[in-house]
Amino acid sequence: MERWAVSGGSGFVGLHLVRRLVSEGFRVRSLDLEPLPAAGAESLVGDVRDARAARWLCAGADVLIHAAAALPSARSDREVRSVNVDGTATLLGAASSAGVPRLVFLSSAVVYGLQDPPLREDTAPRPIDAYGWAKVAAERLCLVRGGVVLRPAAVVGPERVGVFGILFEWVLEGRRLLVLGSGQNRYQLLVVDDLVDAIMLAADRPVGGEILNLGATQFGTVRQELEALARHARSKSVVRPLPARPARAALALLGAARLSPLSRWHYRSADRDIVLDVERARKVLGWSPRRSSADALAEAYDWYAAHRAALPRGRSHREAWPERALALNRRLL
Repeated sequence: MERWAVSGGSGFVGLHLVRRLVSEGFRVRSLDLEPLPAAGAESLVGDVRDARAARWLCAGADVLIHAAAALPSARSDREVRSVNVDGTATLLGAASSAGVPRLVFLSSAVVYGLQDPPLREDTAPRPIDAYGWAKVAAERLCLVRGGVVLRPAAVVGPERVGVFGILFEWVLEGRRLLVLGSGQNRYQLLVVDDLVDAIMLAADRPVGGEILNLGATQFGTVRQELEALARHARSKSVVRPLPARPARAALALLGAARLSPLSRWHYRSADRDIVLDVERARKVLGWSPRRSSADALAEAYDWYAAHRAALPRGRSHREAWPERALALNRRLL
């Protein structure tokens, strides 16, 4: 029976992956800063930068899935690089010493920055923040070790809260849904179960050294997706466009003053087309997304509406983020 090692197993994607692996009979071991809220797997609370913890995770593993990461909304730029680059190097060193034969690294579409689509795997990375550059550096470390690099679009589904939780709260309350610009731009999402499918395929196929984009192939404009979510929720919410340039400037000032939960990526990309070409993943993995971006939002919203009262507060994707200055939407709009 194969043993899978998962860094970041208590995170949003990691937890969905761990549950799938356990349900299919694999032995699973997780390393995360938080205890693993899933039965049937070994769990160590620790830091990927800790060489001893990394060795524990990798010992006897057949596959290493590196999903742990520090988010830009929760850490300083220095800390983001320390966790996402230095932590990756520590983990890869442990994997090499343990002879782990297969490696899959969970990167992000943010490495492309704000370039116009179609964004293909051979598009040169052009990140706009420290998080994106840290992902690029970590990718290179993994590729040198023969790993598979996955670049998913924004991942959504049950238990994804974070910035989406703020949106869902506004929908629940029937508030106006603010968008930068006209809302006619396309912002591709990815259902978490489709990402888990791709991770398992990447670990199973002889595709070491590949970079693969992942995203839904059925999606509309931001306005269309938000209006569909409001209809799904039977909400009175309507989409309200804001002039993009002054809105970005205001959000940048609020971010600098720590009065907004949004990262630079959030407000810089909000009115841009963010669309990945996923044909290579189809060809190399035989992978195809089963769900649309609208499905992703609807499933995540339904879960949030059912569990919001018990959600912990914090800065991870599985926690409710403080609205801070964005709460003015409740009073003024």
